[in-house]
Amino acid sequence: MIMETEKRRLAILGSTGSIGTQALDVVRNNRDLFDIQLLAAGSNSSLLIRQAVEFSPACVIIADESLYTEVYEALNPHGINVFAGIDSIVDAMATDNSIDMVLAAMTGFCGLMPILAALKSGKAVAIANKEPLVAAGRIVMRTALEHNAPVLPVDSEHSAIFQALQGAGAPIERIFLTASGGPFLRTPASGLGSVTAAEAVSHPRWKMGQKISVDSATLMNKGFELIEACRLFDVEPSRVTVVIHPQSVIHSMVSFRDGAVIAQMSTPDMRLPIQYALSYPSRLALDIPRVDFFKIGGFTFSEPDRVKFPCLAIAEEAAMRDGNIPCAMNAADEEAVKAFLNGEIAFTDIPSVVSACISRCSFVKDPDIQTILDTDKATREYAAHIMAKRQWK
Repeated sequence: MIMETEKRRLAILGSTGSIGTQALDVVRNNRDLFDIQLLAAGSNSSLLIRQAVEFSPACVIIADESLYTEVYEALNPHGINVFAGIDSIVDAMATDNSIDMVLAAMTGFCGLMPILAALKSGKAVAIANKEPLVAAGRIVMRTALEHNAPVLPVDSEHSAIFQALQGAGAPIERIFLTASGGPFLRTPASGLGSVTAAEAVSHPRWKMGQKISVDSATLMNKGFELIEACRLFDVEPSRVTVVIHPQSVIHSMVSFRDGAVIAQMSTPDMRLPIQYALSYPSRLALDIPRVDFFKIGGFTFSEPDRVKFPCLAIAEEAAMRDGNIPCAMNAADEEAVKAFLNGEIAFTDIPSVVSACISRCSFVKDPDIQTILDTDKATREYAAHIMAKRQWK
């Protein structure tokens, strides 16, 4: 159970990113309910300093150790403890008993060890950091169960599933995971080879970070979410169906054995699933535009094009194979997306790099945490090697 106090005491990991800043909007509007105990960020030191001055956490951590002095000198006069490095985040998650709930909103695989440390210490984790669930979801959920630590989904799709299950009283028959289709839904396949990074990160419905925006454009993000759904809700991949829904009003649907389908709908605004996770089981007031059904006029649904967007098919196969294959896929994707954003490979090279890395991975059916760490490291090294030599084709 989530420990109830006068205020829910929060740690926000990734406070300067899109999810983190919107979470602080939620806290700003509900100061009587939430208290910030810890803020952690990667390298955006200036924003982290401003956030710390406003919310007065007991502790601030900057992952980029080269920025420690800047943050320390700015916050020391405010009586805020400052630490640096990923290891400091892990240590805080393991030992800081003043924290009730952790919002895991870091980007990438680096969020895995802080999440595991938080769960092992019995903290509730509101999880927006998808890569740890993709790479090591069984380990994450097993750890949560062993330590009676709640895991609450923040992704809009998984929050929608979670909300649809409240009071359902029946097992899931099927999950319908909706996808907007991204910025290239209507772009001919022949035109994808020349798309730019700026075009790829320009999502039609959501304002997100660069990495997740590219993953949304390739539909890899939807593949990640399929694997996340399997872990969070303990269903087989064959019971999760991806549906293209460009209006992005229905955030996901769940069907049950009596034929009923329950959907969660709202205008696209991440503050809703963030707030629901942070305040669960309460549902707080939120000032966002309401769904105008007359203005929308109708909803459309279609099957995704897996030939045009092969990353989705790659992720679906990885989900079926399971073991350490999703970990290898995630590591390869992180490296390929970074290379694309840096102008080193084309948009259409991303799935090729990921496929080449998966084919090189030595399969382990039931990996432990060391196997996951080794798989991640080896895959990144191989991805860098083949991209440097352009040997993935």
